Amino acid sequence: MQPLKGITVVTLEHAIAAPFATRQLADLGARVIKIERPGSGDFARGYDSRVRGLASHFVWTNRAKESLTLDVKHPAAARLLERLVLEKADVVVQNLAPGAAARLGLGYERLAALKPGIIVCDISGYGDDPERPGPYRDKKAYDLLIQSEAGFVSVTGTPDEPCKAGISIADIAAGMYAYTHILAALMQRMQTGQGQRIDISMLESLAEWSSFPLYYAFDGADPPPRSGASHATIYPYGPFPAGDGGSVMLGLQNEREWVRFCELVLMQPALATDARFAGNASRSAARGALHALIVEAFSGLTTPQLVERLERAQIANARVNTMHEVWSHPQLAARGRWREVGTPAGPVPAMLPPGTWDTGPRMDPVPALGAHTEAILREMGLDTDAIVSLRGAGAI
Repeated sequence: MQPLKGITVVTLEHAIAAPFATRQLADLGARVIKIERPGSGDFARGYDSRVRGLASHFVWTNRAKESLTLDVKHPAAARLLERLVLEKADVVVQNLAPGAAARLGLGYERLAALKPGIIVCDISGYGDDPERPGPYRDKKAYDLLIQSEAGFVSVTGTPDEPCKAGISIADIAAGMYAYTHILAALMQRMQTGQGQRIDISMLESLAEWSSFPLYYAFDGADPPPRSGASHATIYPYGPFPAGDGGSVMLGLQNEREWVRFCELVLMQPALATDARFAGNASRSAARGALHALIVEAFSGLTTPQLVERLERAQIANARVNTMHEVWSHPQLAARGRWREVGTPAGPVPAMLPPGTWDTGPRMDPVPALGAHTEAILREMGLDTDAIVSLRGAGAI
C-alpha cells in the first residue's frame, strides 16, 4: 500500500513551491484536491505551452491531483470549501499572499478549534508568523527575487556577472521543506492526535541551502568567488574541453586523486610535487596556470579518450549533458525511471520520483481545469440542481 493512502490534502496553491510539495504527497498516495479559480486556474497553467499545448511547470508539479474550481470569494463557494476542509482534509496547504488564507477562514487557529487534528502548512516568501512577522512579510516574493535576497545569486555565475539558477531553486527548496515538515507532522499526529501549523519561508529555505557560502564568508571573510561551472573553492573541479570539441566535467577531492590525475590523466607525474599546486588551497589560488596546463594536456584527446583516462585513474567525471540528452540518459533508461502519465493533451513521459518503495508511486494524470469539480461536489452530497445553481452563480 502507498504510505499516504487515506490521507487527504486540500490545497490552495499556485506556481511552484506548494504544488511541488503536494505533488510529492500525491506520489506517496495522498489524495490531493487542488482548489483553482474558475476560468483560469493556477496561473502556472499559462506559463508556456511546451508540452503539447500545456505548461511545462504545471505538468511537472500537478500530476495525480484532483482539480476543483471554486471562486473562494463567493459566499457559497467559501462555505463549500470550509465543509470540504472540515469533513475531509487531514492537511491544508496554501501559498496565497500572507494573511489571505486566514481571511478566508482557513487560518490554523480557527480550523484547529473546529478540527484539532488538522495540519496547516503556510508557504510564503518571507514567513507569515503573526508573532514574528518581520519587516519583509508582505513583500512580493518570486523565485528570482528570493534567489537574490538569500545571497544565492551573489555567489552564482562568472567573475564578471552574477546569474540565477536555471531552475526555480527557491521554490523547490521551500517545497521540499513543506513536504518533509508535513510528513513529520503526520507522524507526530499519530502519537498525539494533534495537528499543527507549519510556517515555511522561501527565504529561510534557500538561505539554509546556501549555508556553505554563508559559513565560508563567516565573521567578515570574503565569500567564495563566482566561478562559472567550476567549483568556487576546490580545483580542478569543473568543465574542461577535449580536443574534439567535447567537454568533460571532472572533480578532485583529495591529494591521492591529485597524484593519480597527474600520473594517469595528464601524463605529467612531476606536477604532483610541483609546489605551486601543493594542496587544494594552492591549486585553487593558481587555477589560471593549472587550467592552462590541463587544457593543453587534453587538447590531443577526444572526449571518449579523456573519459577512459579519467575512469582508469578513478577520477570522478561526468558529461555536460543537454536537456535532450537527459531524456535519453542511459542510466535513467537502464533503471527504468520513466513512466507515462495522462494529461488533457494525451500521455507524456514522466520521471519516477527519486527513491523506491514496494507499491510504487502514484502516477495518475495531470488534471484539466475543474475536471473533478462535479464528482467532488456530488461526493459532498450536492445534487444536479445544486451544482447547476452554483455554476450559474459563478461560485464554481
